[in-house]
Amino acid sequence: MTPPTTPTRPGSRTRAVTRRLAGHLARGLAMIWVVTTISFVIIRNIPGDPVRGQYETLIERGMSPDQAERATAALYGFLPTGSLWDQYTGYLAALAHLDLGQSLSTPGTEVTTLIGSAASWTVLPVLGGTLLSFLLGVTLGVYAGIRRSGRLGDLLSISGSLLHGVPQYVIGLLMLAIFTTLWPIFPAGGPVDVEFTPGLNAGYLASLIHHATLPVLTYALASYGGWVLAMKSSVATVLGDDFILAAELRGMSRGVVFRYVARNAILPLFTILALSLGMLFGGAIFIERIFNYPGLGLLLVNSIGARDYALMGGTFLVTTVAIIIANIAADLLYAVIDPRVRTAS
Repeated sequence: MTPPTTPTRPGSRTRAVTRRLAGHLARGLAMIWVVTTISFVIIRNIPGDPVRGQYETLIERGMSPDQAERATAALYGFLPTGSLWDQYTGYLAALAHLDLGQSLSTPGTEVTTLIGSAASWTVLPVLGGTLLSFLLGVTLGVYAGIRRSGRLGDLLSISGSLLHGVPQYVIGLLMLAIFTTLWPIFPAGGPVDVEFTPGLNAGYLASLIHHATLPVLTYALASYGGWVLAMKSSVATVLGDDFILAAELRGMSRGVVFRYVARNAILPLFTILALSLGMLFGGAIFIERIFNYPGLGLLLVNSIGARDYALMGGTFLVTTVAIIIANIAADLLYAVIDPRVRTAS
């Protein structure tokens, strides 16, 4: 005889969720520190030190070493002749006050200002492309998994495999060649036409959407294949579960079985979607580069070329924090939408 189960008290469930969240936050802070430290060391060891170059240039112009050092420190925020440890501790102290410093390539401009401006341009193509590819890929992936022995399933699987294997920049270059040169339907680059005044007016919004169409479609096509194949695999796994067989033996309609399969197969993909949204702040480097879109990806490329320590570190930090937050959100969301995980917790 099976012993009766003791119902979970609301207080104990709240404490379990609190402990789970506290553990995630502790691991997240530790990961942020590790990534920040590694990126700091790597960035500072990139050949071509602009700070040291500025210091030596001032000396060549007649300044004494002390004067050149003070002038460079005032411009860049740290001593050019200081040790790496001094720079590191100063960097951590600034981060504790949420200060990412000033851009070395754009003196007088805060890193947070540049990142905030670039992030606003990244959201539209990356978020739009991610959601479009997710909805399209998941929907077609269900059909590919259920009808995997038919022509439709084969066609969807082939399209997913082909697009999944093509790099982003190849799709971007093809889209650029087809829709801006062969058929000049969309603009070749830039986020918006300069003739329109920014704001909630019809001309500006229409130009914004017109310029964002190709980046959104490129990102969606580059991501579509992964969603189709992942959903097809998840559907195939769910179709082998006992509850699907039991539903079919009880004579449930195909529509009901279809909903059971789709609802359970999509659960693992929510975690991938949350992580993809966290990667949003990493930008789409190749897509933004091809379409000259001023997002975070293009900002990171330009900061590396300019050896802008503060901007590189700030971009890496924002991307890391976004991914960690997305990972925590995905874990908590999965516990909410999947009763099995919620019960185990």
